[in-house]
Amino acid sequence: MSYPGYPPYPQGPGQQSGQPGPPMYQTAPLSYPLYPGSAAPQPQQYQYGSSQYPPAAAPYPQQSSPYPTSAPYPSSVPPQPGVYPPASTPYQPNQPGVYPPASNPCQPTQTSVYPPAAAPYPSMPTTQSSSHHHNSPYPQQSSYPQQHNTGYPASAYPGPQAQPSHPGAYAGYPSAAQGISASRATPLYSNPAQNPQLSNKPVSTFLHFVSLPTPTVRPANPFNPREDAEILRKAMKGFGTDEKALINVLTNRSGSQRQQIAMEFKTMYGKDLISNIKSEVSGNFEDVLVALLTPLPEFLAKELHHAVSGLGTNEETIVEILCTSTNYDIKCITAAYQKLYGTSLESDLAGDTSGNFRRLLISLCQGNRSEVYAVDQNAAVQDAQALLRAGELRLGTDESTFNAILCSRSFYQLAQIFQEYQRLTGNDFEQAIRNEFSGSIEQGLLAIVKSVRNKSDFFAEQLHNSMAGAGTKDRALIRITVSRCEVDMGDIKVSYQRKYGRTLEDAISVS
Repeated sequence: MSYPGYPPYPQGPGQQSGQPGPPMYQTAPLSYPLYPGSAAPQPQQYQYGSSQYPPAAAPYPQQSSPYPTSAPYPSSVPPQPGVYPPASTPYQPNQPGVYPPASNPCQPTQTSVYPPAAAPYPSMPTTQSSSHHHNSPYPQQSSYPQQHNTGYPASAYPGPQAQPSHPGAYAGYPSAAQGISASRATPLYSNPAQNPQLSNKPVSTFLHFVSLPTPTVRPANPFNPREDAEILRKAMKGFGTDEKALINVLTNRSGSQRQQIAMEFKTMYGKDLISNIKSEVSGNFEDVLVALLTPLPEFLAKELHHAVSGLGTNEETIVEILCTSTNYDIKCITAAYQKLYGTSLESDLAGDTSGNFRRLLISLCQGNRSEVYAVDQNAAVQDAQALLRAGELRLGTDESTFNAILCSRSFYQLAQIFQEYQRLTGNDFEQAIRNEFSGSIEQGLLAIVKSVRNKSDFFAEQLHNSMAGAGTKDRALIRITVSRCEVDMGDIKVSYQRKYGRTLEDAISVS
């Protein structure tokens, strides 16, 4: 999913087309131009028999070439420059008349096939220094349950962000040069010496495989925004509204595709699609459709503004958004907030909160958390000891130590810190938070801990809380469903059914 004006991300390791990336990367649809306004490179044409064919860089072999004179290069098929033989591996015959020999390096062998039959991908770590399960950031000896999707910093804005089809339509969002962490593009290595960013660091454990989250809304292919705009116009024209047509179009297109539909709708009919929908539907149905048509940073910025405006503060909404967001998410949200309201998100949060909770939110607003995929076990032991001294081993609590570690360490590093804390004390770190803190700061720190362990479980719990008891918290239900549908809603559904014994669809239908 992408929106015009979002900062782009490079493609991550193990990424598949249409899948979110690093581990929340998502490949942009092939129909999108990589750089808007630039034409795709055209293949160079050569005319057979002309002075430019074949190119000068790969001349036709002459008598002095390593090819035997008894077996000249076939004249019936013009050579393909750069294909055979490669310039670095000239043809070396070992049997006269055999072309090419069986041992020729240009001939692929079974050993070059990926993945090899003996070691299917993904492979388990083989070095003793790595004790991680290949699909979990927790060491195998951990007493924590090994879940399907644990510890990944799932972004609400899956990357790489496709470049906007209409440049400048949503200008003002941050770019990589404005502070987006480049560590998300760091590939996974089993050997730290292969990674120049990590070769000089005392790293003991590396993640060999990170599972990709499962969205429930993916880009439509084929996709025609003009046809979709016509369908929406027909659904809202005349007497009555065809709600099924609205649902069918808007819930089966990615966020960037919905933005293209809205622009096409205004171009064709001279009307704003959101305004037209508001005039046709109402209630929660209207809220869902408007949320789907709002660029996600702006939607979450509006949710945060609603949480701090008026009487009182909705700490639950602030915690849910900021404590689970990646650096990229936070950069986009703060930029959208500044654009919409002319004030910074940090200043509004600071003016509406106080104490340790305010310090936690200001730290998170910086979007400066480490996002390196490596785990430093020695540093994790030191941080676990520091947390122990700041909490259980002293009278009172040193809140600044908890704030500094939980707001700056990567999710992978925090997972190792929690493991080391439990090994040192025998106590679960989540319970330690409950013993040392209370109120909003406890709620915020617990959200970080739960996101590190299993973000899908955290959002499944939030969805359950929004529908539990008398009445439904419709705003929270809509916010989570819309913001996670293109990220990891498939995993959230699995977690919800495992935790509560019923499907999420059933729970929503009766709420």
